[in-house]
Amino acid sequence: MKKVSIWISTMRLRTLPLSISGIILASCFAVYNGYFNWLVCVLAVLTTLSFQILSNLANDYGDGIKGTDNNQRIGPERAIQTGTISPEEMFNAIKINVLISIVLSCLLIFTAFGVKNFLLTVVFFLLGIASIVAAIRYTVGSSAYGYRGLGDFYVFVFFGLVSVVGCYVLYAKTLDHVVFLPALTIGLLSTAVLNLNNMRDIVSDEKSDKKTLVVSLGISKAKKYHIALIVLAMVFSFLFGILYYTSIYNLIFVIAYIPLVSHIKRVVHNTDAKLLDPELKKVALTTVLLAILMGIGHLL
Repeated sequence: MKKVSIWISTMRLRTLPLSISGIILASCFAVYNGYFNWLVCVLAVLTTLSFQILSNLANDYGDGIKGTDNNQRIGPERAIQTGTISPEEMFNAIKINVLISIVLSCLLIFTAFGVKNFLLTVVFFLLGIASIVAAIRYTVGSSAYGYRGLGDFYVFVFFGLVSVVGCYVLYAKTLDHVVFLPALTIGLLSTAVLNLNNMRDIVSDEKSDKKTLVVSLGISKAKKYHIALIVLAMVFSFLFGILYYTSIYNLIFVIAYIPLVSHIKRVVHNTDAKLLDPELKKVALTTVLLAILMGIGHLL
């Protein structure tokens, strides 16, 4: 039982809600346009969660064997770091998760497109492979992109554009302009979560030669970058609300701006990296709230 709880902890359950924000939005748009399918929705959620768990396990493995996760790190202790799970056990878990992700991806693609949409089937199969590779290569390998300041780009693309736009296409089999501003919004806020994580870990990352964008920018510029990400997300979401306005309910998502503005103030005045850790949960959950309210507001 103790081992099970350790594995559950290693999956980092608190990161999972953020990963399905794009699915929530795309599903609401699909409902509005008459394309929604419950089975596609369930499989899209399960597939996305499998990608996120794979990323979390690979993160633990990559940072663990590189020594990046050490006693100087401020965030929660990781399994390999503490020795509760060996690198070999973690690597085996990653391989199992890859198989689960592949199976779920294939089920999702076949359910969404059947045998009639060959081109979309091929495109989404390649996207599925790319998602698996991206989940692993963030910290694993000698050329891990998370160690070269490219994590922000990948998070923006996969958590924003691929998640929202891709999921909508799974329902509708076509693109729709309505999804692009919400995709940018979720992508920017997801990137802000990563940036906040990297600001918290800047000291240990720098010592471990993990050259995140924060390490390259320095904490002062990283704060400005962080503010820009959140402000742009609010601008794009508000622009979406105005452009697709049909009733006052469409703008209900502005409620989520309150914790975001509060968060910005805390980041600006922060001088203790430890105090940034609680802010991670705030931004992640606020992103989920914003996605839910944007989606529901569009339906009302």
